[in-house]
Amino acid sequence: MLKIDNLHAFYGKSHVLHGVSFEVQAGEIVALLGRNGSGRSTTARAIMGLVDCQGTVLWNDQHIAQKKPYQIAHLGIGYVPENRDIFPKLTVQQNLLLGQKGNGQGSRWSFDDMYAMFPRLKEREHTEAGVLSGGEQQMLTLCRTLMGDPDLIIIDEPTEGLAPKIVELVGQYLQTLKARGISVLLIEQKLTIAMDISDRVLVMGHGRIVFSGTPQALRDDVYTRKEWLEV
Repeated sequence: MLKIDNLHAFYGKSHVLHGVSFEVQAGEIVALLGRNGSGRSTTARAIMGLVDCQGTVLWNDQHIAQKKPYQIAHLGIGYVPENRDIFPKLTVQQNLLLGQKGNGQGSRWSFDDMYAMFPRLKEREHTEAGVLSGGEQQMLTLCRTLMGDPDLIIIDEPTEGLAPKIVELVGQYLQTLKARGISVLLIEQKLTIAMDISDRVLVMGHGRIVFSGTPQALRDDVYTRKEWLEV
């Protein structure tokens, strides 16, 4: 489905990713872990065509490394950035509507699906998004991305700054995506949620993948956790 091979990424003269390689298969949740500055968010941005990069990015056997972000999105990759990027002056309903491709016909997801997953958004349906709480804005961003009916969703730090109950909701949401056949690349710092819901975990350090395996393999790998994850 998604295959990254020998990916290098740059911010100007700064060389951030150094030969990153991994895959995400259909219906799989893969967690990309690592400390701040390890290259996780840059990896997401490189996949989406938002930073200069070299190497191979294959999506369903199609090369996408040189495509524009909107072209990549229309191919079926959704992206939820860390800063959420809601439209503050538009209502919840209007934000969701902007996420649709075309008229939304044939999509696996509807407004009712979004409101069933997050009833709080239904209550705030006609409220401007800018006055929502941080947790509500995160729910809205996730749902707006889903309205575009992606086959893979890349989510950067979805639980950052959220209350424990909302973190639990986000975990349930991601498992719902998997049940619907959607692949997830989860960029996360909270090991608990990542280890609980992921099929595989990757650990990044200094712009490279330093570990790839199952959650249990990472639990058993004391050296990797101490060297690359624990503060």
